[in-house]
Amino acid sequence: MPTTELILIRHGETDWNRELRFQGHVDVPLNDAGHEQARRLGLRLAGEAVQQLISSDLMRAQQTAAPAARLLELPIVTQAALREQHFGIVEGMRAEEIQNLHPRAWEDWLQFREDHAMPEGESARQFHARIMDALGRIATAHAGQNVLVVTHGGVLDMVWRTARGLGLNGPRQSEIPNAGFNRIRIADSAKPEQIEIVDWADTRHLADLPPQPTYDQSRHLKK
Repeated sequence: MPTTELILIRHGETDWNRELRFQGHVDVPLNDAGHEQARRLGLRLAGEAVQQLISSDLMRAQQTAAPAARLLELPIVTQAALREQHFGIVEGMRAEEIQNLHPRAWEDWLQFREDHAMPEGESARQFHARIMDALGRIATAHAGQNVLVVTHGGVLDMVWRTARGLGLNGPRQSEIPNAGFNRIRIADSAKPEQIEIVDWADTRHLADLPPQPTYDQSRHLKK
């Protein structure tokens, strides 16, 4: 089975990123900063030999993919399986709002256990299984090709944890900037969990833009 190379992109900035809200499956558009990130990303990607462009079906991912799609002259193929983790009833809320309205759910979430899910949401284990299945399908369908995949921060977190053998418990450990450039390789589509990271969190194309909001899960942990 020939190796499939995936360029993984987290969508550009949204107002909810700036406000540190749980976005999940809510269809939030890019803000002005996000559109500029997407434009610059498109220019960065224009020199890549990409045969396929696949995006989460959520608006913020498709809007991020659009400039690259025009420059690469590729259609955007959408897949709902590439959506962010589903956070159930707390989607749209900031940490403080969840603490006030759903204190038990918030305390449970702070344990960062792989089988915990927000009410009506998706656990890390369920989310990870969905993403690994989606990557395996992409690697099978496009074996030996270079594929651009525009998705979400949580998806990249699942990829990083898997590649580094970190497991699903505990807060996020990797940098995952909006519109950052990440490249991985999957040698065997039957084993999508065997991931080689070639490049990660490259933001040279965004260097002179204002600082991004930082999503640091560990900041909520009690000292």
